[in-house]
Amino acid sequence: MASVYQPVMQLSGILVSLLGWVLSCLTTYLPQWKNLNLELNELEIWTMGLWQACVVQEEGGMQCKDFDSFLALPPELRISRILMFFSNGSGLLGLLLSGFGLDCLKIGERQQEQKKRLLLFGGMLFWISGITAIVPVSWVAHATVQEFWDENIPDIVPRWDFGEALFVGWLAGFCLILGGSLLNCTICSTEVHPSSVHYAVAEQQDQCQCLETEIRP
Repeated sequence: MASVYQPVMQLSGILVSLLGWVLSCLTTYLPQWKNLNLELNELEIWTMGLWQACVVQEEGGMQCKDFDSFLALPPELRISRILMFFSNGSGLLGLLLSGFGLDCLKIGERQQEQKKRLLLFGGMLFWISGITAIVPVSWVAHATVQEFWDENIPDIVPRWDFGEALFVGWLAGFCLILGGSLLNCTICSTEVHPSSVHYAVAEQQDQCQCLETEIRP
């Protein structure tokens, strides 16, 4: 039964990881990391991402302006850029490695140990990619909460709120970690411990010797 479910789990793991990687790339470039709704002008909604700030008007128009300087950004946005790039790169590398390690792939059928190692490395890269996607999203969310409840800011000043990209980033990290876990589970389920093999062989040899002694007159 394990041989039947193993390819299914591998395909499920890589498909879930692929979904997480696509969502991670989408999170990187979405401008809705923070939303600001002005009470004085409810027809406009300001959004901020890692690369630009935008103004969304009720009529459907949207105007964006790229950030001029990387050093002028808040610390959480600067570090988030680096971590999201690292997440996207490690996720892409994990897809390549785990793709060549799938059992349904005819390439390298006689090199099962190498294919298992590729799956293991791919699953670990998915874990790293998922963690490095969750960390910047959670950091920006934490900074947003702190600014929202800051008592030093007057009540008349508009406050930033969570944007849609944060929820997409959390979902991306969860999918990447889940996909890597499924791939690593397929490796653990097929492992055979050498000690049990040696024990079984030794037991069979003892049984054969006992039969030979009984047959001899």
